Amino acid sequence: MASQVYTHVKHEFEPVFDEESRILILGTLPSVKSREQQFYYGHKQNRFWKVLAAICGDPVPAETDEKKEFLLKNHIAVWDVIAECDIIGSSDSSIKNVVPADLNRILAQTEIRTIYANGATAYRLYMKYSYGLTGREIVKLPSTSPANAAFSLERLIREWEREIRTPLSERLCYTEKNICFEYKNYYDAAAGSGCIRRSK
Repeated sequence: MASQVYTHVKHEFEPVFDEESRILILGTLPSVKSREQQFYYGHKQNRFWKVLAAICGDPVPAETDEKKEFLLKNHIAVWDVIAECDIIGSSDSSIKNVVPADLNRILAQTEIRTIYANGATAYRLYMKYSYGLTGREIVKLPSTSPANAAFSLERLIREWEREIRTPLSERLCYTEKNICFEYKNYYDAAAGSGCIRRSK
């Protein structure tokens, strides 16, 4: 059956990050729908964008440009563990012949404080293929995939927020004098930084 045929897939779009990124969230490999859209978590039933938007107190981004802006504004880097592999459709359980992504490309250019795996498969693949290359620990989060039916959206938000709230609350807001002001409930832009952030 065609649905059971392995396809060799290469990751075809870039990671999202800049020098201000402070956390890195890793998936396994873009799904068929994400590969069609050429961006992360493109399946309309994947809860990734809803979960992060709820944690950050922002509207759910819809378009690719909005999603990139949202991630960078909140100092979140996103990529996948796999650069290329053989896979049946979007089935993570079928993945084989893995070539890992060069995660040091991000780690060398940022001050990433914590790396997170979006789901058990991303965690397992990171530990198998990437941990020895980065030397960095990774925190396993419940998958936002619709296949993870055991987790409601509310439960996902609660579990993700428990793990990533602290790194997000440590976001930096620079004034024009390059002085960092940190607030527990909000970041004040009155000093001219142009950066207004709210954390829960």
